[in-house]
Amino acid sequence: MVSVRIGNGYDIHRLVPERPLILGGVRIEHHLGLLGHSDADVLTHAVMDALLGALSLGDIGHMFPPTDPRWRGADSLELLDQVYQRVRGAGWQVGNIDAVVIAERPKLKPHISAICQSLATRLDLNPNQVSVKATTNEGLGPEGREEGISAQAVVLLVQ
Repeated sequence: MVSVRIGNGYDIHRLVPERPLILGGVRIEHHLGLLGHSDADVLTHAVMDALLGALSLGDIGHMFPPTDPRWRGADSLELLDQVYQRVRGAGWQVGNIDAVVIAERPKLKPHISAICQSLATRLDLNPNQVSVKATTNEGLGPEGREEGISAQAVVLLVQ
């Protein structure tokens, strides 16, 4: 019998000038970037929360508290490495990831393949195990007003 675990994650960060826009470890040219204690990569943060949640290990705020100066400006892919080590150390592997990024702008379709490849490479997965979709909020909410970008992710872990 195969054991499976499912986790879901969510993150949102404010868009501000003079910050890079990084999603899934890919830097995207845009006049606004995401504000956060680390690099504010909402997609990678949502994936990390989903991985941690699947194993009942809390969330990234617990593992990498924003009050800890060690994580200021941290590369989220490096944080993902640490989360992935915990997953593998507990005897689990990622079956697949399904994620969605909610943003009015920039249009993310041209970047989806690179984002999937970035996450797949970091997690030792085939690119077909990582699905990232992009949508708008049709002008509604903070994403729709271009005040922020959010992401949701679901992961399946198998043992």
